[in-house]
Amino acid sequence: MIIRKGTPEDMTAVLELIQELADFEKEPDAVLINVDDLIRDGFGPTPLFHVFVAEVETEIVGIALYYYRYSTWKGKTIHLEDLVVKEKMRGTGAGYALYSEIIKQGKKDQVRRVEWNVLDWNTPAIDFYEKSGAKVLRDWYVVQMDEAGVANFVENKIRK
Repeated sequence: MIIRKGTPEDMTAVLELIQELADFEKEPDAVLINVDDLIRDGFGPTPLFHVFVAEVETEIVGIALYYYRYSTWKGKTIHLEDLVVKEKMRGTGAGYALYSEIIKQGKKDQVRRVEWNVLDWNTPAIDFYEKSGAKVLRDWYVVQMDEAGVANFVENKIRK
C-alpha cells in the first residue's frame, strides 16, 4: 500500500469514496459536488483542500481529505473532513495509515490541533480515535446552516 498526495487524476476515485461515505452515513443523496468541483477546489490557484490517497496496485482504496482552519485560541489547525476506506479494504490498515499521515502532516505544519467530527453512533471510529489519544468532545454540538437556510436568512432576517 502506498500513501501519497492526491492528484487531479485521482478525483473520480475520490468522489466515489465520498459517495461511499455518504451511503454509509445514511445520506446517499447529500453529495452535490462533482469531479470538476474537486479539481477546481483542490488544485486551483488557492486550494481549498488537500487529500492523501491510499493506493493498492493502482487502485485508490482510501482517502483522507483535509484543510486548514484558524482557531482564535490555538492558531493554525488542520480539519480532517473525511477519512474513508473502501468497505472491502477495512481492517487492512489503510485507515490507520491515512490517519497517521494526517497526524504527521499536522506535526510537519506545526499546527496546534488536528480536529474532525464523528457521528455519535459510529462507535468503532470513536473507539479507534480514543485509543489513538484523541479526545472526543461530547459536550460540543456541530452547528450548520445549509444553502436554503443561508438564502432564507439573507432574504428574510437581515434588516436592509
